[in-house]
Amino acid sequence: MVRRPVALIVAVVLFAEALGVVALNWLLGEVLHRQRMSLAGTDPDVMSTSAKIGGVVFGLYFALCGLVAVIVAIRGRRPAGLGRILLISAAVVHGLLGAFAWGPVGRPAFLFMIVVLGLIVLLLMTYDREEGPAGRTADPGSPGAGPGGGAQEAGSGVGVEGGGPATAPVVPPAEPSAS
Repeated sequence: MVRRPVALIVAVVLFAEALGVVALNWLLGEVLHRQRMSLAGTDPDVMSTSAKIGGVVFGLYFALCGLVAVIVAIRGRRPAGLGRILLISAAVVHGLLGAFAWGPVGRPAFLFMIVVLGLIVLLLMTYDREEGPAGRTADPGSPGAGPGGGAQEAGSGVGVEGGGPATAPVVPPAEPSAS
């Protein structure tokens, strides 16, 4: 199955990124603390602590997204509910970080963010639909997918199972007589 390696790759990348974010922000917090740097009179200890806390929070966020990707790989089903929301928000965060990284950091950071964005979107799209009983993909919004919905034959407009909404044949309007 092709989908499971994608989910595992996304998980590994997100876990590595979580560690990298925590390490980078911790390092920046230590630099702020030891240099006693201040920005517009802000307390350096507050800035150092907030940099460390922000790094830990973002690291936990990316690690949680990586955990969702591991669960997706284990279950072999698409993420639902909070897991799907977390992965979508991670994709948005990577898109924004990629856009902001272009100028100050450079192309390599931009490319990394866009690659991670692409991997997350690939994970979300490969598990987008689940296989139905006959090997066809079941669309949850279609009339035949729900209980009592009834699948429709192609082109007939007539419900097959369960009496789904049948469409009446279209009758062209009558032409006026020339009397």
